[in-house]
Amino acid sequence: MAEERQGTAEEAAPGGEKGSPHADPERRAPDPARVWEALVATARRTVTDGLVVGTSGNVSARVGDLVLVTPTGVPYDRLTPDDITGVDLTGRQVLGTLVPTSELPLHLAVYRTTGARAVVHTHAVHATAVSTLVPELPAVHYMAGALGGIVRVAPYATYGTEELAENMLRALAGRSGCLLRNHGTVTYGDTLDQAYDRTAQLEWMCRLWLTASSVPGLTPSLLTEAQLAEVGARLKGYGQRR
Repeated sequence: MAEERQGTAEEAAPGGEKGSPHADPERRAPDPARVWEALVATARRTVTDGLVVGTSGNVSARVGDLVLVTPTGVPYDRLTPDDITGVDLTGRQVLGTLVPTSELPLHLAVYRTTGARAVVHTHAVHATAVSTLVPELPAVHYMAGALGGIVRVAPYATYGTEELAENMLRALAGRSGCLLRNHGTVTYGDTLDQAYDRTAQLEWMCRLWLTASSVPGLTPSLLTEAQLAEVGARLKGYGQRR
């Protein structure tokens, strides 16, 4: 079985804030500096694992009403603790001097409408290829259940626009990940690890479908929505308890 890491709320960021945006205010909030360190590590991982090239893609994490996000046009290996970049939920910059990612509307749309604590956006090759071919990723593997069901493709819109964010939200309805047509992927989770692992799983499923569907004369067998729903229910209890 391909495993999805089930991050706990305490892992949402170093420091231990609960994953819900309505967490107990008495609990100690995580230190933004430590969250930034984890965010940069996740962003660098997207490059190391081949999910982005150069400065494409972006990563964010929510700490209360603060959203830490990678800045635009800066290679991740050059980011330092002093480069911390943060905005409030309206997009007003409240931390740092570097300009936030141009995809800020996309990240903020997720935080405003879900309980997400982390968002990962990539230009992964296989996922982007699939986004140009079909309106949804065919259910070629049961790990689609970990994202809530069949993964949809959001209609194309120019990067960094509210139109793209709105298209994405429709594709994300009932899901924790989607494809962006001719663009890439978006996934979210309770933690940076969970959001990243969902991105990696999505890219893997896209590669799997492209591989299986390329065999001449054969058509991949697909799972039903009922089968995916059953897997999704089982995965909710998957993994170790802390």
